[in-house]
Amino acid sequence: MINLNQLRAFYQAAKCQNLSIAAKHLFVSQPAVTAQVKLFEEHCGLKLFKRKGRKLYLTDEGKILYDYACKIFEYEKKIEDTVEHMKELKQGTLRLGSARTYARYFMPFLLAGFRDAYPHIKIHLDEGSSLDMIHSLIDLKNEVVIIAKAEENPDITFIPFSREELVLILPPDHRLARATTINFEQLAEEPIIMKDQGSGTRRLVDELFAQKNCTPRVLMETGDAEIIKLMVQHGEGVSFLVREAVAIELQEGRLATVPIKEKDIFLDVSIAYLKKQPLSPPAQAFLESLEKIRTKEMRFQAMGALMEKMLAQQS
Repeated sequence: MINLNQLRAFYQAAKCQNLSIAAKHLFVSQPAVTAQVKLFEEHCGLKLFKRKGRKLYLTDEGKILYDYACKIFEYEKKIEDTVEHMKELKQGTLRLGSARTYARYFMPFLLAGFRDAYPHIKIHLDEGSSLDMIHSLIDLKNEVVIIAKAEENPDITFIPFSREELVLILPPDHRLARATTINFEQLAEEPIIMKDQGSGTRRLVDELFAQKNCTPRVLMETGDAEIIKLMVQHGEGVSFLVREAVAIELQEGRLATVPIKEKDIFLDVSIAYLKKQPLSPPAQAFLESLEKIRTKEMRFQAMGALMEKMLAQQS
C-alpha cells in the first residue's frame, strides 16, 4: 500500500524540481523530504528522479506516477474545499419533512428566509402524514419535520411551534350551515370525509368523537386537503381542516363553517428531530431559523397570524 506522506513528498519534489523548495511547501526539513522520496522509490522499486546540480528531473517512470499524483492531490484540494463549503453552508442538502397541509400552505413562508440566507443549499422537501414523517426521522430519510404529534416516541424531540385551529367545513347550502353551533352528536349523523390515518388532524378528530361516545360515518379517507375541499363543495359530506387551508374558500363563500358547540378545536404543531442523531449544518441552520420565528406567543397562535405579522413588518 502506498504511503501518502511519501507520495506527497514525491509530488512536491517533482512539482518544484527542488528538494529545498519542496520542503518549504511541506513545512518540513529538506532531509525529511529526501528521506521520504527515497523510501517511496524503494517501495516502488523504481528510480523516479534524475539529478543535475540541485535541480530534479523526472524519469519516464516518474512522469507516469507524477500524472497520477497530480490527479490525487487535485481531488484532495477539491475535498478540502467541499468540506469548507459544507461547513460554511455554501454547499449541502437540507432534508426536511412536513405534513401535507403545512407543506402547501406554510412551508413556502418558513423556507423563504432560509433560502435568502443560504441560497446554495439544496432543499429536499418530503411530505406525508404526520406519522409518515415521524417514521421518516426514524429511518434517517429526513432530519427535521414539522408535524402535528401523531404519536409519542421517546427517541424524538418535539418542540411546540404553533397552534392551528381546526374548523368544520360544510357545503354552503348544507342544512346545518346556518346553525349557530353544531355538536358531535349531530355530526355523527353526517357522512364525513376524513384525513387519512396517521395524520394529526385524524387523530384529534377521532379522539373528539370518542370523548362524546360517537362514531363518525366515514365516507372517505384521503391525505389530500384539496380533494377534501372539492368533495365537501360538491355536497358529498363534511370534514375538518386547518383554517388556513380553507381561508380562501370560506372568504369566497365556496365553503361554510359552523363552530363546534363544546369548544374550539386546536391542533398543536411541533418541530421534531431525533434526539441522539447529530444534525447536519443545513438542518441545524434551518432549526435555528425556526427558533428565531418561534416565540412564546407563537406557541398559542396560528402560523397564518405569524405570516401576516411578518409580512406587515416587511412592508
